[in-house]
Amino acid sequence: MKVQKVYTRLTKITKATVSLLAEGVSYEELAIIDGRLAQVIKIVGQEVSLQVFSGTEGLSTKARVFFLGHPPRLKVSEELAGRYFNAYGEPLDGKPPVEGDYVELGGPTINPARRSQPSELIATGIAGIDLNNTLVTGQKIPFFANPDEPYNQVMATVALRAQSDKIILGGMGLSHDDYLYYKKVFQHAGAEHRIVVFLNTTEDPPVERLLIPDMCLSAAEYFAVKKHEKVLVLLTDMTLYADALAIVSSKMEQIPSKDSMPGSLYSDLARIYERAVQLPTGGSITIIAVTTLNDGDITHAIPDNTGYITEGQLFLRRDTTVGKVIVDPFRSLSRLKQIVIGKKTREDHPQVMNALVRLFADAANAKTKLENGFELTRYDRRALEFAREYSRELLAIDVNLNIEAMLNKGWELMAKYFDKSETGIRQDLIDKYWPVKSP
Repeated sequence: MKVQKVYTRLTKITKATVSLLAEGVSYEELAIIDGRLAQVIKIVGQEVSLQVFSGTEGLSTKARVFFLGHPPRLKVSEELAGRYFNAYGEPLDGKPPVEGDYVELGGPTINPARRSQPSELIATGIAGIDLNNTLVTGQKIPFFANPDEPYNQVMATVALRAQSDKIILGGMGLSHDDYLYYKKVFQHAGAEHRIVVFLNTTEDPPVERLLIPDMCLSAAEYFAVKKHEKVLVLLTDMTLYADALAIVSSKMEQIPSKDSMPGSLYSDLARIYERAVQLPTGGSITIIAVTTLNDGDITHAIPDNTGYITEGQLFLRRDTTVGKVIVDPFRSLSRLKQIVIGKKTREDHPQVMNALVRLFADAANAKTKLENGFELTRYDRRALEFAREYSRELLAIDVNLNIEAMLNKGWELMAKYFDKSETGIRQDLIDKYWPVKSP
């Protein structure tokens, strides 16, 4: 490691950043300030500003500073699989450091000329995703959820059920209980051999969260590009990542944009999400990221910018009629599902999906009529009964079925509560798949 000149005078100290006069340094370069890791975030002439990951408390203007001559980086190899690391890529599991080649974090996205059209289905076993909002390799999509909803349990479920070669989990601001929950679930399922975890907890400095997505995606690119594997990257929680961006922006005295977020929020988020890719070699990186909301507010700058970048969104909400958390069929959308449904899945998938959601909408209208004191028709009452069973048997996040079983269950529910003519499904599909009642 080439060590540059040692500097011994800081010109400015804030809660998260320091400034000094230095030469020959570059953006994102790492430095050590009295034993604390820092990173260059601004250069104006000879004045260099650095964010100090563990904070600046206790630093004096006479602190010793030397630059490492490289940006954050990660050693990558097959040894990453089954391991737990902190935001710097250091082991958290008591095992030796990974041997391998260094790659710099935050590199450019893969050249569009090297990309292929996403075309492979990713099955999760969750009907609210696989049936209504089917995911495709190379896709980027967020989970929008309120903080009190069990999004970490959903992410763990996706990690275990998803048909992928590697799962890379990036935890930002995770509680210690959530960290132990993930670890326990992975261990009990015997799935740790294909999972890589990079972790920042609530007890760690918030600014460290800025390293987590790049750590995850650098590891993902190794497995996707070098090993031609299907990689699923799970990031939770991108709201806490954006809050860390705001902390640094504020300490840099930058003028905030909407909702006190930095003006660079869109490009900061896009830099992460746009690294989702389908490669001609068969390798792929698919990104699912939790974005927590404030009372369901999707107009906040974080979900608002996220929606412009990603290819849809998945909404969690609690269905009080059945007491379960479901993937909301009205507010969720996968813009790439048309690539695979009815092609990589059974021919009736698009028609069954649309019919079920339309009938669920009829039930929502019936519920509104009931709440406002209007008399319900027989059809309304059947729709409400259907909706309860549809939520409990298909939309609930604890249901684990393959896609063919989901479609069969959908046909069963329609046949139980509706006539064939009320479904709006093509006659040839009804003739082929409508359940035959036992004599």
